[in-house]
Amino acid sequence: MTAFVLVAGHFTGGWIWREVSARLRAAGAEVHEATLAGGGDAGLETHVEDVLRLIDAAADPELVLVGHEYGIHPVLGAADRRADRLTRIVYLDAGLPVDGDRAVQLVPDQLARELLTDPARRPADGLLPAPGRGEWHRWGSIDGLTAEALDRLTELATAQPVATLTEPLRLSGAVASVPTTGILCTSGGVAIATVEAMVRTGMPQFRFLADPRVGFFDLDTGHWPMLSRPDELADLLLRAAAGEGHRIAPPSAAAEEPTFMRPHVLDTPEHPLPDCAHERVGDLDVYLPEAEGPVPAVLFVHGGPVPADTRPTPRDWPMYVGYGRYAASLGVVGATVEHGLHDLHGHAQSAERIAAAVEALRAHPRVDGDRIALWFFSGGGLLTADWLAAPPSWLRCLAMNYPILAPLPGWDGVDRRFRPAEAVAGAGRLPIVLGRAGLEAETIAATVAGFVAAAGEHKAELEVIDVPGGHHGFEVADHTDEVRDAVARAAASVLRHLRA
Repeated sequence: MTAFVLVAGHFTGGWIWREVSARLRAAGAEVHEATLAGGGDAGLETHVEDVLRLIDAAADPELVLVGHEYGIHPVLGAADRRADRLTRIVYLDAGLPVDGDRAVQLVPDQLARELLTDPARRPADGLLPAPGRGEWHRWGSIDGLTAEALDRLTELATAQPVATLTEPLRLSGAVASVPTTGILCTSGGVAIATVEAMVRTGMPQFRFLADPRVGFFDLDTGHWPMLSRPDELADLLLRAAAGEGHRIAPPSAAAEEPTFMRPHVLDTPEHPLPDCAHERVGDLDVYLPEAEGPVPAVLFVHGGPVPADTRPTPRDWPMYVGYGRYAASLGVVGATVEHGLHDLHGHAQSAERIAAAVEALRAHPRVDGDRIALWFFSGGGLLTADWLAAPPSWLRCLAMNYPILAPLPGWDGVDRRFRPAEAVAGAGRLPIVLGRAGLEAETIAATVAGFVAAAGEHKAELEVIDVPGGHHGFEVADHTDEVRDAVARAAASVLRHLRA
């Protein structure tokens, strides 16, 4: 049939595949479980060599490599050198690393990631201790693990060599020729529907997910399916080896343009926005009204994470250019900030860049620095926390459109500081305007509902503007009168608070 090389993730080894391997062998497959080198001097290249030896030892001509979380890094490194030997690579609840990436970028445990990224704090013996029994949830969803399975995971876990997480992955590009399958453990918050939404954005970096050689399976369990659902996992591995799996439909020809490059609902040929003076200084873009004297200003804060290689960057997306021009047409200064939120670990750095942009905006000679509004979008919603917790006197309004207001499932890497539902307790009399999409994804809608409930409990001044027929990103996704009216109502409310 097929030979499988199974490569587990952080702190584990070949032992974790015991039940899965038995099921595969019973079906007639050849199985090799990788136990990677564990010494403090081991690096990613060491683990790549470990996987190469197993590939070379496999007898069956049909060979499938399976990488679980960190294991996908040595799997890809080895596959790049043996691409002609492989029939498929399976990503088991794993990220999508590319050439030059370091595994530490995908470490979900914030404390461990901070330790690993600071050379002065790295363990002297070169080993990252394995989690204690009550700490595994920081590395992934433990949904489905029995108490016995969790005990076994803890008892058999070993320290992870630090260099395996900090050395860059080196790929020549040969691995791109190998068909792939993604098995998504849905308790972590990512499912086939999530992948389809990513592809629909039209962002170039996600197009390969719609390649017919790429298949997907959902598995309703947590991050360690080899312990929680071994029979089902073995079945999916066999089906993956046979080429089965859900295929993602590529965007239609009409939708080839990325969603983020579609025009703003208020800046279409039927409803053109007027041109206005535009200045760019550092991270800040400023759109100036005709009024000469100091006037209030609105800073529009884009969402994220946005992959670092996305072009153009958010400051030049029609969405935010449109909002800047729209604000200027209403007689206030509109501004946008390029805050660089590229991954789930970058919120603190983005918050610093936003704060600096705010100060630069307040100091602008055309701006009344005592009358500022902040308007956040999508994943930028988490960045509202600082402003809600302790709103300065010059912040006259905080607006949000289809925000993400709590880390989504699987977003354990987000710093605890960014929890708007907790921060709203400090909002006091700060006016909050929330644009809510009626056709929002369930996971995002749940974060909004939690925030609304918390705002009510703390008697915050919250105004909700519902858009029943609106999708996430409704200003560019839905060119309807309903959306135009909602955007106009939200802007009118923001301006009312700015001018009060």
